[in-house]
Amino acid sequence: MSVNSSRFDSAIGWSTRPDAWLSKGVRALLSVFAVILFCGPLLVIFSGAFDNNPDPTQLSVIPDKPSLINFQVATENKIWHYLANSLVIAGGALLLQLSVSVFAAYALARKKFRGQAIALLVILATMMLPEEVIAIPLSLVIGDLPLVHVSLKGTLLGVILPLGAWGFSIFVMTEFMREIPAELEEAAKVDGAGELRLFAQIILPLCRPALGVIAVFGFNMIWEQYLLPLIVAADPSDYTLTVALLALRSDDQVGTGIVLAGALLALVPSLVVYLSLQKSFLRGITTGAIKG
Repeated sequence: MSVNSSRFDSAIGWSTRPDAWLSKGVRALLSVFAVILFCGPLLVIFSGAFDNNPDPTQLSVIPDKPSLINFQVATENKIWHYLANSLVIAGGALLLQLSVSVFAAYALARKKFRGQAIALLVILATMMLPEEVIAIPLSLVIGDLPLVHVSLKGTLLGVILPLGAWGFSIFVMTEFMREIPAELEEAAKVDGAGELRLFAQIILPLCRPALGVIAVFGFNMIWEQYLLPLIVAADPSDYTLTVALLALRSDDQVGTGIVLAGALLALVPSLVVYLSLQKSFLRGITTGAIKG
């Protein structure tokens, strides 16, 4: 019995025959609704950031009075300083997080040692702890770093170090590395490749899709941090952009347009990272779906 493949071109199985006008109409309405749902808030942020309208209730998708006054006032409120803090933290923490994830995953996926399963279980357990639970212990550790007895309060390093390891990234890299055939490793060893060369020239290049996935998710996780920068900050000048936006929002003298201007600046880095790593990200997601 033959099956018409056109009836299964969508996830919900609606027909795409020329006479299926109802199906096409419903799909068109759902597509428009999805566009409005996801793009509507972005358009409002963009419009509000460039709109010199003092009334916060009059937001629209098209600026009534286009102006850069919101960015000028945001500059006076040190918005670029907060953005710089966020970029330094995101760049340093992401680089550290990728390094830790790759080396930890290599040990968990390609090596055999006693307690391996327990180690992975402990790493995964850290993902289940809410930030509020570890906030006080983390604050004590940052205020007096064990062994060296150095305080990281009021430093960017105090935010970077706790974000240097993430259970999700380690888990994704571990599962991806486990799928790499052992024959490649054995062939490289026969050719005289050492451990470092094997890792750098064989394993790591094959993990580029997974690196794209953890880089995108890792950057967003770091960029959205609020509680940790607030704990580490010793002065308002130590705030990241995320913390500063909430501080500006709670200030009655700061208009909605200024907050939206800051929100627009906060959106740009995430978009740049995703667009830069889009191919690797989609390839990693697709590879994981096929393997799953």
